[in-house]
Amino acid sequence: MAIAVAVPAALLAACCFAVAAVLQQEAAATAPEKESLRPRLIWSLAHRPLWLTGIALSAVSFVIQGAALAFGPLVLVLPLASTDLLFALPLMAWRRHRRLTRWEVTGAACTAGGVAAFLTVLPSSASERRPDAWDWLPLLAVVASCVTVLVSAGLRTTGRVRAGAYAGAAGLLFALLDALTNSAAGLFRNHGVTALGHWEPYALLFVGAAGLLLAQSSFQAGSLAVSLPLIDTIEPIGAVLIGAAVFHERLATSGYLAVQVLGAVLAVTGIVILDRSPLVRT
Repeated sequence: MAIAVAVPAALLAACCFAVAAVLQQEAAATAPEKESLRPRLIWSLAHRPLWLTGIALSAVSFVIQGAALAFGPLVLVLPLASTDLLFALPLMAWRRHRRLTRWEVTGAACTAGGVAAFLTVLPSSASERRPDAWDWLPLLAVVASCVTVLVSAGLRTTGRVRAGAYAGAAGLLFALLDALTNSAAGLFRNHGVTALGHWEPYALLFVGAAGLLLAQSSFQAGSLAVSLPLIDTIEPIGAVLIGAAVFHERLATSGYLAVQVLGAVLAVTGIVILDRSPLVRT
């Protein structure tokens, strides 16, 4: 029953985020470069109906993904939720009145097939362990250090490099956000409103706001060809690693682990192919 809720919820979250990303990027691309990485960027975009629609869909996507994580582990939900590019591509083709090319279909098939292969050999059970503060501290330190380096690099560059640096930082924060959402969802499911006495719901708000600012700055600095593939690669890989290391969720063992690795490689290959599509490069 839990899997029957988690899987469709994760796919619906991916669909909502895909539409949201397309709308947000179209609005953010017209914002002045000087507003990049500043709260003023959010204030400026908040006056644009297209961006507000995208943000509303992002919020819906986050709620749906939180529901998926309440019923399924990170190692199951995040690979599915990261398929948003598969939904974004046909949407962009429809908006530009053109058909998908053979390469675009091939890239989509590789991504979908890779995710399917990864999940096919995933163990049916996962740890219900809730990490304590000492489990979180090393993770928080690593993420904070990596984000600091990437943001610093982005501030010293422009164009695609800046968009890539900000997208990489956003992907890391989104992976951390997924882990915090998983923890908070479990707390609310088991303890109700008393979960507000824990630190995770408040950290979730802070990390979410920082990730939003970095994602919008990436959308503003370059096309979806740079930002979305990076986020779609870094977020699920980071979340799966966090799930295994911090939550002790199970990955495949022995020969099946090779299938999961090959599936992940195939999915990333599909994302790289889709990255070359003119649809996401403009």
